[in-house]
Amino acid sequence: MTTEREDVREKASPAEPCQIPSLRPTPTQTHTTMLTPAHHAAAVCEVFITFLRLGLTSFGGPIAHLGYFRATCVERLKWLDDARYGELVSLCQFLPGPASSQVGMALGLQRAGLWGALAAWIGFTAPSALALMWFASHLAAYHELAQSGWVQGLKIVAVAVVAQAVWGMARNLCRGFTRAALAVLAALVSMAWAGTPGQVLALLLCAAWGAAALRAPTDGLATLAEPEPEPGSHHAVAGGISARWGAAALLAFVLPLAALPVWAAMSGEPLAALLSSVYRAGALVFGGGHVVLPLLEAAVVSPGWVPEAQFLAGYGAAQAVPGPLFTFAAYLGALLPGVWQGAAGAALLLVTLFLPGFLVLIGALPFWERLRGRPTLRAAMAGLQAGVVGLLASALYDPVWTGAIHRPADAALALGALLLLAVARVPPVWVVGAAAFAGWIMAR
Repeated sequence: MTTEREDVREKASPAEPCQIPSLRPTPTQTHTTMLTPAHHAAAVCEVFITFLRLGLTSFGGPIAHLGYFRATCVERLKWLDDARYGELVSLCQFLPGPASSQVGMALGLQRAGLWGALAAWIGFTAPSALALMWFASHLAAYHELAQSGWVQGLKIVAVAVVAQAVWGMARNLCRGFTRAALAVLAALVSMAWAGTPGQVLALLLCAAWGAAALRAPTDGLATLAEPEPEPGSHHAVAGGISARWGAAALLAFVLPLAALPVWAAMSGEPLAALLSSVYRAGALVFGGGHVVLPLLEAAVVSPGWVPEAQFLAGYGAAQAVPGPLFTFAAYLGALLPGVWQGAAGAALLLVTLFLPGFLVLIGALPFWERLRGRPTLRAAMAGLQAGVVGLLASALYDPVWTGAIHRPADAALALGALLLLAVARVPPVWVVGAAAFAGWIMAR
């Protein structure tokens, strides 16, 4: 990334079919003058088509997604420069939710306002969500598929994928004794107190310990020069969102965290408890899509909404599709019993899981520059990031390992898949396909 101060005025490329003005408000602008679909429908359409292509081709997980985004939006389309792109990535590293999807939403916001953010999310999310819904519909129609050999292969490859995620995140986020200790603490607490309460407690302890013990952490954070904002304007990273709208979005983010548990407790409705757990999972996840695994497992498997075998089979299948791993929620929603089974349940859980990440992004943008340099916040976030490594390590053992590895051949297949992913750098889609085929052969 560039280390020079650059003019951050947004320039439309002469070759682009759709030219739009800068999304930053001038001293005389307010949030009411932001781009809307009525004024810039072509820009919204451009964002949707761009991210639909990315959603169909972006394999490899969130880090790979960020590379695809930069190649498309910075290098090819020139929607923004490296400095502004780096600021968006840095911001989304600090926020709960699916970081790569949030960067995509922020790019859509920068290009075409709030409708552009929505278009970017739909385009990037729809391909993998539809593929996983199709997979879930076939499991629901043919219950024996959940016990078939190739589904067992998908469950086994999930062990390799999560192990690779744990190792990669530990190398980046657990440097030094204190961060390693925080990861161990989170793993022990989440294993000793199973379910969402233990996971939330582990994250809170790590954030508090990090704020007290760590000083100005820089691991995993982008180091960027600060571009000069125009006098009287918001910083470019705000994407035209005013402080008033940001505060409203943050309020909308917090309210369901308080209201959904109350609704669930007062009504006794299982669906209310499910929505509360899924929304909380989307609001508490730091560190990438893999970290949502234990939270979703506690939300849908423990209460009996989805059998563990089908949960792990879907998680394995999610590795074979492009786009964000959070679309695993569409698979789980499609398996819900009763009237919610199918597309209705898939849409319900998908929106519930993604919504907090969208709201906190919109809410944080106007205030990011005021908070990002505070050492206490950076230290707390570093502790929280180390804690999610421990949370994921706990999930690697239970339910991923315990649900998939039943004999030495299963362990050998998991080890082979891990070597292909981590050492040979084989694309995940090929490893997943090979594991499913190997599982089918082993079952014959």
